Amino acid sequence: FYTYSDFIAAANGFPAFGSTGSLDVQRRELAAYFANVKQETGTLQFIREINQNNVYCDTRGGVSCPAGAMAYYGRGPLQLTWNYNYDAAGRAFNMNLLQNPDQVAQNGLLAWRASVWFWMQNSNCHTAITQNQGFGATIRAINGVRECGMGSETQPAQNRINYYRDFCSQLGVSPGENLGC
Repeated sequence: FYTYSDFIAAANGFPAFGSTGSLDVQRRELAAYFANVKQETGTLQFIREINQNNVYCDTRGGVSCPAGAMAYYGRGPLQLTWNYNYDAAGRAFNMNLLQNPDQVAQNGLLAWRASVWFWMQNSNCHTAITQNQGFGATIRAINGVRECGMGSETQPAQNRINYYRDFCSQLGVSPGENLGC
């Protein structure tokens, strides 16, 4: 499901992804992205969130949860969640992901596109790395208080940090500062 060619095609749709700042910053961004992907997908083995009982519907932002639509649990490399994220990603790709969020789990290219879109457009991940806020800011942007709300890192957050350090090492770049929550 997760192919290299689909990832490259998706990344090419976002020219600033992995190409902003110095070579070290670019490498840190790719390391950060893939560290989060590795944690979210269990090393690329999961396409859908394991616990699919979470509906993730919040209408406070004015985005409905249509009757008959599937739950907005996580799908894809960064496990896109919440009705408002599916709606915004769908609008970005001229698709109705609000009515059919499972399209993200049925199309590898779309899954990668949705994850890079989230990284670049709808979270603070890209700017966290390119503006030297540190890897910990990407953890907060993706999972907030679930992983960073207790004053120290949870095990999933620590996994992300370990993966990030490993990817940085493989890419020959120091991980920088502010790795944790």
